Amino acid sequence: MSIQANGLTVRYGAHVAVRGLTLAAHHGEVLAVIGANGSGKSSLLRALAGLVPHSGSVARRPAARIGYMPQETAARAALTVFEVVLLGRLRSLALKVATPDLDAAARALDEVGIPELASRRITTLSGGQRQLAFLAQVLAADPTILLLDEPSSALDIAHQFQVLTLLREATRRRGLTTIAVLHDLNAAARFADRLALLHQGGLLAEGSPAAVLRPETLRQAYGISAAILAGPDGCPVVVPTGVAA
Repeated sequence: MSIQANGLTVRYGAHVAVRGLTLAAHHGEVLAVIGANGSGKSSLLRALAGLVPHSGSVARRPAARIGYMPQETAARAALTVFEVVLLGRLRSLALKVATPDLDAAARALDEVGIPELASRRITTLSGGQRQLAFLAQVLAADPTILLLDEPSSALDIAHQFQVLTLLREATRRRGLTTIAVLHDLNAAARFADRLALLHQGGLLAEGSPAAVLRPETLRQAYGISAAILAGPDGCPVVVPTGVAA
């Protein structure tokens, strides 16, 4: 276990966003958190990152370093891509930056495959390029735990594939513990080792994609009827067939 929530509950006033949830994520794996809108996915991630008050407990490996990437990422228009990535290691930019920090930012840009964009202004990038830049920013801090809230949202299918492939490869190569909120069930099935399906703030199902993506659980969680097919590589493929009666 690298990070574990035990009886985790998150409240916003009278609203309970996450209720009594127990879940563990492990070294070297990608855990995808899925569920309908309002099921508590983002609140769970923020609680694991220590960004919102909660009851219950969150246990991490000693000396764990968390890298958190929210849904909405932003940077000042004047910053270059390299400066944005460098901010993953520094609280603020200065005229003199230590060589190890510069090297770490350069390595992160290489890792996500965009070193040629280092001198570009962040606002001139496409949506997919910006997601890669912000992923590099998180990786530059050398985290041991990655918490990513919809890292492939609003991307076309090619950029989704690119970002999620890089995420999985970085998890394997660095030995990270990665938890990512994903809306695309088929992407989650392909790129995650395990899925955690939330429903009304609780954990409805957890396990391999084949174990979680079942017609009965999708009916309960999403209110849809669906067929589950086997893809060419054996990954389950969800085909919605209608709104459940």
